[in-house]
Amino acid sequence: MQTLPTPTATPAAWSMTDTTIPRRKTRPVAVGNIVVGGGHPVVVQSMINEDTLDIDGSVAGIRRLHEIGCEIVRVTVPSMAHAKALAEIKQRLSETYQTVPLVADVHHNGEKIALEVAKHVDKVRINPGLYVFEKPKADRTEYTEAEFAEIGSKIREALKPLVVSLRDQGKAMRIGVNHGSLAERMLFTYGDTPEGMVESALEFIKVCESLDFYNLVVSMKASRVPVMLAAYRLMAKRMDELGMDYPLHLGVTEAGDGEYGRIKSTAGIATLLAEGIGDTIRVSLTEAPEKEIPVCYSILQALGLRKTMVEYVACPSCGRTLFNLETVLHEVREATKHLTGLDIAVMGCIVNGPGEMADADYGYVGKQPGYISLYRGREEVKKVPEDQGVVELINLIKADDRWVEPES
Repeated sequence: MQTLPTPTATPAAWSMTDTTIPRRKTRPVAVGNIVVGGGHPVVVQSMINEDTLDIDGSVAGIRRLHEIGCEIVRVTVPSMAHAKALAEIKQRLSETYQTVPLVADVHHNGEKIALEVAKHVDKVRINPGLYVFEKPKADRTEYTEAEFAEIGSKIREALKPLVVSLRDQGKAMRIGVNHGSLAERMLFTYGDTPEGMVESALEFIKVCESLDFYNLVVSMKASRVPVMLAAYRLMAKRMDELGMDYPLHLGVTEAGDGEYGRIKSTAGIATLLAEGIGDTIRVSLTEAPEKEIPVCYSILQALGLRKTMVEYVACPSCGRTLFNLETVLHEVREATKHLTGLDIAVMGCIVNGPGEMADADYGYVGKQPGYISLYRGREEVKKVPEDQGVVELINLIKADDRWVEPES
């Protein structure tokens, strides 16, 4: 019987918050000292872009991500040499930093590579569309039941050693289906569709279950948000029908960069999380991996699934605003952004003040020219000159014993 670790706080500390989003019930799957699913907080992941053969660079990249709150880090393993390098990477992390949950990414014909890397990491990610090569035939008119059975047998034969190794070590596997790399058989039978993605995953899940292995996480990634949404929804539906409760790893693959990459990722990930689907997420940006982590936490914070920063409520400003809202919001944020767990409202006028900020712990409201009204919840506590507003807000928080000094 596998003993699941108690979830530990990461360098980016958080506190849980109540949420009205009912999450899909899933089994807990341990990945090192982090647990995915089973009602645990949604886990944040990313992937280093250093070559795994670069031991020093990989260790530094993993550490940078973990220090800013990435809870599980993935590395690519395209060869046996890369797989063996992970042993030294893991040891170096332990000696110079701390243990970090690691996932190895294995793709083309990776049976031997996966078996080696399973000795050194906490989870192995495989791609069903690439794990067993299926040579296309230009003149094919159908796939017979016999051919399906033959390929299914090859999949089981190739997958069994890895499954047994992970099972016996109490480690995990991610069955990571990509819309852009479905196997020829699935493309021919189902087309380039979410149905093909789901059937591809289910085929591998059933092999694992037949070998008494259930430490599985599943992903259905696509670069187009509508396809991604349809695939995950169908996967959740099919698993429910089959009595499966595996956690889902969410992501919009190859989302790009900049504002649109963030919006695209949020559109897919947040939509599913709001429906209760998803236990761990990665935002895939064409930028430094460290840029992905704040986006992940912002998505989770906006949905009330994790609380990793101060929640600021601020009106967009209008003709009623009695001070420079943008400037004051910046000043308030800079003074209080380290007070994780608090909700602070900055409102430009009395119209949007007490009503719109009712759920905030503290409010900073323009009530008359030159003066600021400070609130504790719905209660107006005091009125102060505008140039003393931020200082007096801090004094109010201190008086309530909710202030901590920022780290230098």
